[in-house]
Amino acid sequence: MAKITLKDLSHSYLTKQSNDADWALRGVNIDWKDGGAYALLGPSGCGKTTLLNIISGLLKPTEGEILFDDKNVTALNPVERDIAQIFQFPVIYDTMTVYDNLAFPLKNRGLSKTEIDSKVKEIGEMLELTSTLNNKAAGLTADGKQKISLGRGLVRSDVNVIMFDEPLTVIDPHLKWVLRSKLKELHQKINRTMIYVTHDQIEALTFADEVVVMHEGQIVQTGTPVELFEKPKHTFVGHFIGSPGMNILPCEIENGQINFEGKIIPNNTSIKKTNFSKTQLGIRPEFIKFSNDGIKVKIKRVSDTGRHKVIDTECSSGSIKILANSSTEIPSDSAHITFEQKYTYVYGDDWIIE
Repeated sequence: MAKITLKDLSHSYLTKQSNDADWALRGVNIDWKDGGAYALLGPSGCGKTTLLNIISGLLKPTEGEILFDDKNVTALNPVERDIAQIFQFPVIYDTMTVYDNLAFPLKNRGLSKTEIDSKVKEIGEMLELTSTLNNKAAGLTADGKQKISLGRGLVRSDVNVIMFDEPLTVIDPHLKWVLRSKLKELHQKINRTMIYVTHDQIEALTFADEVVVMHEGQIVQTGTPVELFEKPKHTFVGHFIGSPGMNILPCEIENGQINFEGKIIPNNTSIKKTNFSKTQLGIRPEFIKFSNDGIKVKIKRVSDTGRHKVIDTECSSGSIKILANSSTEIPSDSAHITFEQKYTYVYGDDWIIE
């Protein structure tokens, strides 16, 4: 296991760079503690897999350094870094048994038959593969094959980090939940540093102790699931995390206060800097309430999801989504709403003003 440090990491697939769009990664700085569970979260093309491949040694960064336990490993190849990497699609040997697939990495490292047998059976039990250990891998379902792929990464005890690159993409929704829970359980048992790459917020937030949110090659926020939900530091985080995502609304700053729809909106920040090209108010649908006074909105649509109602409303500044309990009475036409002060934020050029 290892503490992982990334210093001023940037990468471009081009020989020359003239603007930000030419960089797949820009100015990445990370400190991951030994034994932690981490997730890289963001949409396709944001730089997640590029970053994972740089950590593993499959790519050499254009700029910056990678350190394992404060040792510079930037020039080392993947074998020298002692990395276990699980890919999006299962990498297994169909003609081998499940047992031999799990044993293969251990045989390559010269472990004794006794050690191999003990390790394989331990991981097989953890992944509920015991009953199929003597079966050919070719006959297994997609989730069974991915379990083998996971097991091949978990079976080694000498790795610095185990990395998962969207490992549940090919799994059906119910089995995704099962395997995701199993991974969390395994991390708690073996306590190894794990990095999980995904575009799925549920996977990231349920697996990781700390989530790194990426957007256009940059890290826009690092934090616990609660921190990312309750206080997004960038409008992208507010929009990307949560269902529905955060309402991002145009506003004005007057005398250090938020002016929205001609009303002063209470918040917890004294706004001093005002020279932004755009300023926006951010409020999650969960923290908006109907009231007798406040912002006037028109009710456009109500969607009942069972436990909650998603209410689409509209004001002159744009649409506003509200998330309410299923028992909440919804006005039929127009209403007034207020924003919970504690969770009302203001953003300047997409970054939170604090």
